[in-house]
Amino acid sequence: MVESGTKCREWSNMNNKKLKSLDVECAVSRYFNPRVNLIVPNVWWGMGLNYEIDVLVVTPSNYCYEVEVKVSNADIKADLKKWNAHNGRMIKRLYFAIPDYLNTEYIPERAGILTVYQKNNRLYCKCTRNPKVNTQVEKITDKDRYKIARLGALRIWSLKRKLMGK
Repeated sequence: MVESGTKCREWSNMNNKKLKSLDVECAVSRYFNPRVNLIVPNVWWGMGLNYEIDVLVVTPSNYCYEVEVKVSNADIKADLKKWNAHNGRMIKRLYFAIPDYLNTEYIPERAGILTVYQKNNRLYCKCTRNPKVNTQVEKITDKDRYKIARLGALRIWSLKRKLMGK
């Protein structure tokens, strides 16, 4: 798998810092390449889902991948108690994205693992386990793709207002 680098956050001594969700999300976004795939964080409403997807990736062929972001071992264990088990009706591949210092034993077997690590003040993401493919899923429609893109655009404006302090 291709490794992607990102400068989402640079620290003078980055290798001693614990990664935050935002760090992992940025590395995942670079890994899946937003110039190729539609990538939207925190998708729930508007798509008929009954749970939140941390990062939704829509491929050019209209298949969806779910990325569950975890930044602590306790967070991974707590995920086992979720009622939805990440069984979205439109998800072809499920990944868990985690910092390289976390334990993977509680990640479901069907899920792929994206490992985020720090090197030379940069964040990188690599696939350390491929997911099992849901062969029962159908492609989303162009109308659904538009809804997902709209949700992503709405997030941009909320973020800009937040950055402005309004």
